[in-house]
Amino acid sequence: MRVLVSNAVAASALTELSSTVASASPVDASVLQASPGRGLVALLAAFVVATLFYAVTLHLAATFFLGTVPTQKAATVAPAPALVSVLLGRYGLERVAFISQELGVLIVVVTTLSADAFVISRVYDLDAVPTAILTLLHFAFAAVLGIALANLFGLS
Repeated sequence: MRVLVSNAVAASALTELSSTVASASPVDASVLQASPGRGLVALLAAFVVATLFYAVTLHLAATFFLGTVPTQKAATVAPAPALVSVLLGRYGLERVAFISQELGVLIVVVTTLSADAFVISRVYDLDAVPTAILTLLHFAFAAVLGIALANLFGLS
């Protein structure tokens, strides 16, 4: 009998506690979380991921085109196109009203490829034609790997 009474008291207390918690005003979640896609942390994370992605794809393209090359060269080149693409994608084209989305994408791609070609020519010490070929190979490797990863993670 004593066990039944204590179980009934415990069940009653649990029910009262759960109803009190459920009726309490919820904490505003926006205070606890940063808004997604905004702020310095998101920008730095995007830059780091883009740098790693560009370094891997450039090393694959350089190995395919030039043969055996040190990975440090790709790691040296990768921050330049990553910085240009992240900053233009985040800040550069949002504020210009007369640019359509298609033209904006074209501007980002051309500017990123230009920065990539400039740094590739300096780091790999290549002439104009091999630099252009390696830059286009890098773009192709990045596009193919990017599409494959997007399909893999269901982003497309």
